[in-house]
Amino acid sequence: MTGLSRTSADLDPRRKRILFRSWHRGTREMDLLMGQYTESVIASLNEADLDVLEKLSDEDDRDLLAWLTGAEPVPPEFDTPIFAAIKAFHAHSSPIHQ
Repeated sequence: MTGLSRTSADLDPRRKRILFRSWHRGTREMDLLMGQYTESVIASLNEADLDVLEKLSDEDDRDLLAWLTGAEPVPPEFDTPIFAAIKAFHAHSSPIHQ
């Protein structure tokens, strides 16, 4: 089960590939972090944003998780608006389940 809630039928091949890769990272934690974000924005991203997302997708799950959680500093080449959007997408100022 991927967690995917949208259909990819209306997406071009590149967007389908990025969406699939976001939901099939290798660790469930990163599947959820990257997959949920990508699913919510994939149809609206421009080509430059897709380039950045593909570059991030090539990185190791442990590194991405450390950057997203703040355990490690984000390398300058990955400190992009897309990375900030992924991090903000998963930021919560209060408990999720109250």
